[in-house]
Amino acid sequence: MPDQGTGTLNLSQDEKIEGMASEMTAAVLYGREDLRLERVETPRAGAGELVLRVGAALTCGTDLKVYRRGYHAMMLTPPIPFGHEMAGVVTEVGEDVTGFREGDRVVALNSAPCDECFFCRRGQQNLCEDLIFNNGAYAEYIRIPARIVEKNTLLIPDGVPLEHAALTEPLACVVRGLEETGAAPGDTMVVIGAGPIGLMFMHVAELAGMEVIAVVKRDDQVETAKLFGAAQVVQTTVEDVVAATRALTPGCRGADAVIEAVATPATWEWAVDMVRKGGIVNFFGGPPSGTTVALDTNRLHYGDITLKASFHHTPSTCRTAFELIVSGRFRAAEAITGRARLDEVPEIFRQMLRRTGGSREIKTAVFPEGAPR
Repeated sequence: MPDQGTGTLNLSQDEKIEGMASEMTAAVLYGREDLRLERVETPRAGAGELVLRVGAALTCGTDLKVYRRGYHAMMLTPPIPFGHEMAGVVTEVGEDVTGFREGDRVVALNSAPCDECFFCRRGQQNLCEDLIFNNGAYAEYIRIPARIVEKNTLLIPDGVPLEHAALTEPLACVVRGLEETGAAPGDTMVVIGAGPIGLMFMHVAELAGMEVIAVVKRDDQVETAKLFGAAQVVQTTVEDVVAATRALTPGCRGADAVIEAVATPATWEWAVDMVRKGGIVNFFGGPPSGTTVALDTNRLHYGDITLKASFHHTPSTCRTAFELIVSGRFRAAEAITGRARLDEVPEIFRQMLRRTGGSREIKTAVFPEGAPR
């Protein structure tokens, strides 16, 4: 599809719109493991909105979870265009938009808060009572709602690949999760899990000056964890994972902070047993609704342990994450281990569902116009 962001400056807005195809290809989620490529209407920008030509969209653990379950209670209700991590080029600017113009390279986050409700006024924008979400990244074009344009769309500097900028959303969730632990430089942090989110936690914690211990399952994850900042690694194949992990902490006391990024009852329980007295556990991985875990109340009470969970991101953590990426400090290139076309998306998710390990697979970048050379 021609680049609508260049070579059209002398055309009227109506002429530009007429020059765009009325239909585009998009991946649409219909339900559990039912993802279809379809021809759908090309979006148009309303007042305050943008339309982007998607340059790169990334696969995501949340998308895989939604694909497996067929829904997400907050983010989407099928049938709906799928995907939420992306960056692209502005092709249409709605009325009253002054901060962006056609041809701008931007990353548009997948949500934006109202900044007026009970939670927003208390600095908990991730819990906004009117948090709006946007989906449809696996497509040729995507419309960005006015509130996201206003609050959570960022200009990408020249030289930063679109696929790198698309990492902003998951990294923003990780930045917020790390901030919520209150961990400081020199602290010991255990990260359970070496999926994309676990690896991001390891890397951001390392960049923040923490000593990272990774708890991973597979052989191939050992070196990957070290690449992303883990100073030491424990595999779950050892006889006693908790004891082996605590043995690597100062005085065998346990870690100052533990991040759980697997989302199983067993790993939630490990996390509590791996933290020191007075430490903090962040249950970042969310198991399915109705899941229960068994925790030692005596250890929690007399150990003065803080338990918390982190959900989503805020405009502030989005900007922190974006700066980590554009500054080059974050290993964006290493986080993207696959490249694919838009028509391959349904098969990619089928493969992700069957994945058993054996190779370093983190995120796949989907390029609707074909992967750049």
